[in-house]
Amino acid sequence: MGSSPESVAVVAVPFPAQGHLNQLLHLSLQLAASRGLEVHYAAPAPHVRQARARVHGWDDEALLSIRFHHLGISTYASPPPDPAAELSFPSHFMPLWETYSADARAPLSALLGGLSASRRRVVVLYDLLCSFAAEEAARLPHGEAFGVYCTSVSYMLGKLDAEHRLLRENGLHYLPVHSCVTKEFLDYVYNRAAVEQASASAAGILANTCRALEGDFIDAAAEALAAGGKKLFAVGPFNPRFIWVSRDADRGNIFTGSGESESRHAKLLAEFSRESEGTGLVITGWAPQLEILAHASTAAFMSHCGWNSTMESMSHGKPVLSWPMNCDQPWDAELICKHFKAGILVRPWEKHGEVVPATAIQEVIEKMMVSEEGMAVRQRAKAVGDAVRSAVAVGGSSREDLERFVAHITR
Repeated sequence: MGSSPESVAVVAVPFPAQGHLNQLLHLSLQLAASRGLEVHYAAPAPHVRQARARVHGWDDEALLSIRFHHLGISTYASPPPDPAAELSFPSHFMPLWETYSADARAPLSALLGGLSASRRRVVVLYDLLCSFAAEEAARLPHGEAFGVYCTSVSYMLGKLDAEHRLLRENGLHYLPVHSCVTKEFLDYVYNRAAVEQASASAAGILANTCRALEGDFIDAAAEALAAGGKKLFAVGPFNPRFIWVSRDADRGNIFTGSGESESRHAKLLAEFSRESEGTGLVITGWAPQLEILAHASTAAFMSHCGWNSTMESMSHGKPVLSWPMNCDQPWDAELICKHFKAGILVRPWEKHGEVVPATAIQEVIEKMMVSEEGMAVRQRAKAVGDAVRSAVAVGGSSREDLERFVAHITR
């Protein structure tokens, strides 16, 4: 496979952030392990290792169906998170993202050129923040690019429809991204990443969502994209179990000095382990979230409401205690609680600068677990989960959209 002139090669180019790495890898596995396509996954070496180590729901044999490539980039600064920042946005990753956008184009161009010489078509699936990948695909004689949209389609619709008519008809209040990220990141998105310019050269978009969740929004977005000659494929969820998590990546939000960090973290972990002994489990590494959400003992999910987590919780029928932090997360929380009616807000976004006291956490958990409102939310989440799983079953909308996409790129 891969050497025949009649073959089609798919190249996935993720953005180097965990929520983005996962989505492209899950989609790549859907195409390679489940559909038998030749799929290449290209990212900086540390992020390839990270994605492979943290993917859940697939066996080792499935991973062998993908060809991984390392995109060499320069060394970059890696400052610690700023616990005093006004907005809990991971600005400490900006040096990595700037370096990636500047350096990854050349090795990706070489990879695509090599594949193009012996393939009938090269299809690039690129994270929308990797505009250079779409531009490189456009340079190929038989290249085609599709953006992979890592947030909800309703969030996309908020940008396509300036009046937000359909969103308002569904009782939703659109939250523009500029209110949820730093100015530095916005400058990166619209200048360095050039998201809007790259979209012009793409053939369409693949979205990690389904009609069971966003049917009307998908139809409206598809109509808007079709007016520009572009296709929309809603093929989610991409993925194929009450556990407490305390991991090093979170420390930057609560600790200051490094020596103090290690000491306080060790004390906190020891005390928390004692308090939860017999009733819970503490995981100190990367938590297998899919397995946790799939477990019958998991009654609810307290989440920052990233779109990956939203899709995973909804697909397993788990209600969400919504605690958004930045980016599209406040919108996802709005969608979960008001549209899906499968969650309860921990804190409204307009109060995101306030510290949430322990009593508030206790109250929202009790509301979810013992109140009539919570019971209704849990029942609704279960119904949503049933509908989402039906979407990926034989004859389901997502299954059919994925088959349409495969038929399109192998035409």
